[in-house]
Amino acid sequence: MLAWGSMDQESVDIPEHLRYRDGQYVFERFAGTAATTASLRTRQRFTRFLRAIHRPWFAVRMPDGVAELTTVTRKSGQPRSTLVRAYRDGQRACLMSIAGEHALWLKNIRADPHITLRFRGTTLSGAARDPRDDEERRAIADAFCQTHPFDYMENMFHRRGLPNRQKIVELHKAWLDGGTALILEAD
Repeated sequence: MLAWGSMDQESVDIPEHLRYRDGQYVFERFAGTAATTASLRTRQRFTRFLRAIHRPWFAVRMPDGVAELTTVTRKSGQPRSTLVRAYRDGQRACLMSIAGEHALWLKNIRADPHITLRFRGTTLSGAARDPRDDEERRAIADAFCQTHPFDYMENMFHRRGLPNRQKIVELHKAWLDGGTALILEAD
């Protein structure tokens, strides 16, 4: 498996307790609960709760590293939106499924790859795809291992203790290692 990241990030090792177990993400703060072992109904309730917290705040100002993703559902064919980790570089964007292939929105993208990503100040639409080569994977790692003010709040939700840059990079590298990265080429 390719090691994600550039030379300055490769010195940061992923702690064992952050590694995915059986392909499932486990919060350090909520050890013993895998995000994907919960029932669909429980995951939907949890997601609704997070959206209720995030939507008003993100409506005022979308933080760096976050975008609103709109997909077409694979079952009903209706558009659905959710907030995801994503970074934009011109007419291209990279996004991360922290839950890997278990994320419901990723399953929708696999069925219909045309998506819309709304960042602060801009919107991109196009087809999402997997990274093609090591160069694209490194570019994604470089984008995700940057540190922004929102990352400190996010880190407090996922990890124990006070957040710092090293803990944020460890968490993001764990997501890169166990999650699923995608690239959007705007139309």
